[in-house]
Amino acid sequence: MAKELKWQGKTEEEVKSIDLDTFAQMVSTRIRRTLKRGFTDQQKALLKQLDAGKDRVKTHARNMPILPSMIGKTILVYTGKDFSQIIITLEMMGHRLGEFAHSRKMVSHSSAGVGATRSSKAASAR
Repeated sequence: MAKELKWQGKTEEEVKSIDLDTFAQMVSTRIRRTLKRGFTDQQKALLKQLDAGKDRVKTHARNMPILPSMIGKTILVYTGKDFSQIIITLEMMGHRLGEFAHSRKMVSHSSAGVGATRSSKAASAR
């Protein structure tokens, strides 16, 4: 038997039915402050597209908090180069979209290149 996922003691169906004021009391202070001050025009446009029922919505609003109405939706978040696909799940509540679309890649250095000094070639051969 699979364990039922819960967010702060509430099931997915209960979370989807929560209004914005109740949700604001359940999240961290940083997200609560964003909800209290209101959404930017870019964030409002994203919410409007999601409410219209679009399946895949592209956005540049990486600072948008993940709301209960977004559960189960697919959002393409801009990473600075391309769009990263994110499927919103229950565990993502109270975070921001940008946390799940990484904008930096891990750096991996290779061996010394052409024209490198002999000492740097010897160092990479060890």
